[in-house]
Amino acid sequence: MVTLPSAAALVLPVLLAAPASAALDVLKLLSPSALDFPTENYDGFQLRWKNLVFRPALFKFEGFLLLAILAYFLVSRLGHESNSRRVSKWLEAHRSVYETQFSKPFGATPIVADGSSDFSVFSTGRRGLYALHTVFTLLPRQDIFQLIFEYAWTLVQLDYKPQDEILLDFKLRPSAAPSFVWGVVAKDEMRPLRGTRWDLTFTRTSENAAVDSTLSVMSEYADLTDTIIGSPQTAAFFKLLKDPAVLAVFRSLIITDQPEERPESGPIPADRKERRVLLRLTSPTSSQLDASVQFVKSVFGFVDLLDGKLGLRPETVKKLEKTRKDLDDELTKEALAEKKQELEEEKRAAKRKAEEERVSKLSAAEQQKYQQNQAKKAMRKAQGKIARK
Repeated sequence: MVTLPSAAALVLPVLLAAPASAALDVLKLLSPSALDFPTENYDGFQLRWKNLVFRPALFKFEGFLLLAILAYFLVSRLGHESNSRRVSKWLEAHRSVYETQFSKPFGATPIVADGSSDFSVFSTGRRGLYALHTVFTLLPRQDIFQLIFEYAWTLVQLDYKPQDEILLDFKLRPSAAPSFVWGVVAKDEMRPLRGTRWDLTFTRTSENAAVDSTLSVMSEYADLTDTIIGSPQTAAFFKLLKDPAVLAVFRSLIITDQPEERPESGPIPADRKERRVLLRLTSPTSSQLDASVQFVKSVFGFVDLLDGKLGLRPETVKKLEKTRKDLDDELTKEALAEKKQELEEEKRAAKRKAEEERVSKLSAAEQQKYQQNQAKKAMRKAQGKIARK
């Protein structure tokens, strides 16, 4: 059995044989040195515990960074609570309307939050309605950087307005009333809506004496406007729409049977077509809340109107039906053309794959000859294109 010598046994002969100065150097290397505190002058505040010393003045940057992080999280929390309070305040003010109009005005969770700036309320249980989705899209008060960007963007896009928005999305049940697109919109909302809603391309814009000069009517046919504005069910709505407090929060009301974006895969099946009433508002101030409550209540008149017979002229109904039939035919034709193009592309891909598999089985010489022939074909094809030009 071999025994390895210890470190002392190895070092001791060396120390005995070496000069005294060299021996001292070796001993210094082997023995740990005492903790050496900085000798520079420091007269600021410091915390000391045994061998540990903390001097805050030496960590100014880290301190400011920590304060900035804490401030960001504090602002984020306060912004989230501010948005939550705004939603609760609006809903509490309009609670009586919801409880009167619906047998189930709120779900198990009255307000559903999707992040810190998006909230929604689901209501159901009313004649003529599947449901009402009340959607709150508020300013991102929880994110100071995003909030700054929202306001800075107004310098780039002049018609952009950072504001709290409330959308009342009524999904209607099928009824005897014909399907159409109609709306009344604040004039400063016309351009953004035209650019984002495909269904409004069905309409023509016009002025109407029954609404304020700051609003425009968008309708497929004039008969629709006369019928809607002249209906007793909507009289309260148009009367309130002249109130300055209501005009301050009103953005648009759209009745539509078409999707927001143009269908790309053929006409929408009959069982998936929807009729909706969309009311967009901005968040009211405390002085505008009472007017907002009465105005929201008046919108249910549109639901009652669309749940029955509108009394449109037969020729108007025929025009509406023809427009939708022509649209379905056009979408069907586009879908068939796209499907045909996809099938042709699949055939070409299958043909290329079969050709590649055939060439891979050829010998090296045959593959080289094949590549030369393909290069000649490509050259002749390119020369033919130049000659035709």
